[in-house]
Amino acid sequence: MFTSAMDEPMLPGVVKTGAYRYEDGSRYVGDWNQRGQKHGMGHLSLPDGTRYDGAFQNGLCAGLGVMCFPDGAKYEGEFMQGWFHGHGVFWRADGMKFEGEFRGGRIWGLVNYSDDSHGFPRMKGFFQDCRLVRKKRCPEVVQRAQKVALMARAQ
Repeated sequence: MFTSAMDEPMLPGVVKTGAYRYEDGSRYVGDWNQRGQKHGMGHLSLPDGTRYDGAFQNGLCAGLGVMCFPDGAKYEGEFMQGWFHGHGVFWRADGMKFEGEFRGGRIWGLVNYSDDSHGFPRMKGFFQDCRLVRKKRCPEVVQRAQKVALMARAQ
């Protein structure tokens, strides 16, 4: 592990920390690698109001992070190559919540409706493209998603 000038630990590959405003109005504050890519911990603000706080790897969101969208939607969890990937929790602007595992565009977990119910019938199981494909109990996946979301929020 490297250290910065202030003797704070830095991730491998991080060579500097700083801020940059892009021509499109995006702004990044955080760690950079030697190729000038976002790498390590940082904050990215996009012109449309989307914000991301968390880990980057070679210019893309990777690891734990929190992404907030201008319509009020929010994702807390794991990212890989810029995508929601791994365990996490996604809240839609209307209050619907997906808890579970995200992979390859699929959601696997529990859907909670804005009135705190689980809908009728209960929407628990394997999801693909936000549609219930197969009912299945998956409490361990939901618990892992909640834990990862908490870790992402805390960093």
